Amino acid sequence: MSDMSNAKSMSIIVTKGSLDWAYPPFILSTTAAAMDMKVSMFFTFYGLPLLLKNLDLKLSALGNPAMKMPMAGMHMGLPNAVSMIPGVDRAASKMMKNLIDKKGVASIDELRDSAVELEVQMIGCQMTLDLFEYSPDDMIDGVELGGAATYLEVANNSDINLFI
Repeated sequence: MSDMSNAKSMSIIVTKGSLDWAYPPFILSTTAAAMDMKVSMFFTFYGLPLLLKNLDLKLSALGNPAMKMPMAGMHMGLPNAVSMIPGVDRAASKMMKNLIDKKGVASIDELRDSAVELEVQMIGCQMTLDLFEYSPDDMIDGVELGGAATYLEVANNSDINLFI
């Protein structure tokens, strides 16, 4: 990367780890890093599993009225009652992954690899790691561990702070 002494910086606190919520922080972080911004991501609570070596991302249509999939020439959503039927989340996740693949959108694995390659700082929340009984060995290489004070120090020195 180029000299970062005068570069803008961005921090993102990542709190959600479902398939649909994983895209915004990784797209924003890799785009910013490609634009020579210094980027730090702090993964906490349900965002922490995005740092696991083995991703198993799913999404849920339950409580997500904005989730409308292109089908039969229109956009169709699922009523909440249907979303509660066993297997619907699995089917919705499969449909979304197929759509992502069909449209040539990068997978979360690919975006995360790009973030590593672009030297995005990834900080896993130590408290969340302990709370959900993960081990540092469960995480991808290069993850730093820290707490709220670590994130606040990064955020305090960032030009842009995002909560996703």
